Amino acid sequence: MRNEQGQSETDGGERLESAQLGAELGARATLVQFSSAFCQPCRATRRVLAEVAQMVDGVAHVDIDAEAQLDLVRMLDIVRTPTVLVLDADGRVVRRAAGQPRTADVIAALGEAV
Repeated sequence: MRNEQGQSETDGGERLESAQLGAELGARATLVQFSSAFCQPCRATRRVLAEVAQMVDGVAHVDIDAEAQLDLVRMLDIVRTPTVLVLDADGRVVRRAAGQPRTADVIAALGEAV
């Protein structure tokens, strides 16, 4: 996936657990989206990630309201919405990007997680 400047970002290796996300991790990977209520690109991102999660076995999609989870937002240094994190099966962040992703970029980023 690409960040807002069109560059790929690899993350520093944070690890998230189901309790922090409020949802179960995917068996193979998890797509975590940080959204806000009035964010237009967040809606499109939600559709893309849900579609990819349905297409790829063992992948879950979790949408987190950034305003309601400020501690997690601060911990992960989320500065804009949408921000997408790709977690591996153990909950380690392997990719992150801000802005609306393309389906092909999400699928490619999943390759690093599975």
